Amino acid sequence: MPRSDNRESAFWPERVTVDGKEVRTAFRVRYAETDQMGLAYYANYLVWFEVMRGDFMRALGVPYTELEAQGYYLPIIEAQVRYAAPARYDDAIEVVARIKKVGSRSVTFVYRVEREGKPLATGWTVHCPMGKNGKPRAFSRELLSRLRPLTDEG
Repeated sequence: MPRSDNRESAFWPERVTVDGKEVRTAFRVRYAETDQMGLAYYANYLVWFEVMRGDFMRALGVPYTELEAQGYYLPIIEAQVRYAAPARYDDAIEVVARIKKVGSRSVTFVYRVEREGKPLATGWTVHCPMGKNGKPRAFSRELLSRLRPLTDEG
C-alpha cells in the first residue's frame, strides 16, 4: 500500500493517511449533513463510509474508476451502523477503515467514525463484485492478490 507521505499522486487526497492495514480519511461535518438539531443525520454515516471506500481503494492504487474500467461494480449487499455518540456541524471527524475479509465473490469493509480519537460510530459493509450485466462475478486473481494481504487474515 502507498505510504501516507506520498502527496505526488493525483489519486492521493491530502486528507488520507495509511497506518498498517488501516486507512484514515478526515473531513468536517458539513451543514447539509445535519438535521434541525445540528446533529449529523444518521444516513450520512453510510455516505461517509462510501467516501472512505473510495479513498481506501485509491490508497491501494486501484481507484473505483479502474475497477469499473475492468468491468467490476461493487454494490453493497449488507450494511450495518452502530451509533455511539453524535457528530455535529463543523466537527472534525475521521473515518477509519480496513478490509475484514475478502473472498472470490465478496469483500467486507469495517469502519470506525471518530472525533478526537473517540468513537462516534462503527459499522461494516459487504460488497459483491458484479459485471456490467448486473450478475455476480468473481474477483480477478490480480485483484485478490492486492486485497488479501490487507485483510485481518492476510
